[in-house]
Amino acid sequence: MPPGERLVQRVSATRTFARIAPHVIPALDRAVHRLTRGRVLLSARMLPGAILTATGARSGRPRRTPLACLPQDDGGWLLIGSNFGRPGHPAWTGNLLKNPEAEVSWRGRDIPVRARLLTGEERARAWRAARDRWPPYAAYQARVAREIRLFRLDRR
Repeated sequence: MPPGERLVQRVSATRTFARIAPHVIPALDRAVHRLTRGRVLLSARMLPGAILTATGARSGRPRRTPLACLPQDDGGWLLIGSNFGRPGHPAWTGNLLKNPEAEVSWRGRDIPVRARLLTGEERARAWRAARDRWPPYAAYQARVAREIRLFRLDRR
């Protein structure tokens, strides 16, 4: 584990972080991503990150959201709808449920993807992998009554 990662994980698991981070981290990520032409996400210093462009469930308009992700060995991605341990599902998860065709900006390339909500044993395996990679996910789940949504993104 890189120096400082344990501290960042402890801070990330707090309720204070959950209140502040959703207002600060995505805005910083979008700005840095734009300035570096898609090559850099600040939040990716701890977890791999991508920009998801999904169609808004109500608006029908493209919605760009910087997200932590877990790249898969076969070229897909796992997205965790933790919302930093806040009560409601993040909006991007509802967008993917209604409109699973999306796009991921990954390492400076825009890649068309199709999202699939994980359930059952497949979800359980993915959840264990997510928790192993980023332990604060367990704290996020413990704070909320909802089941955190996990999505698998596959290239189209």
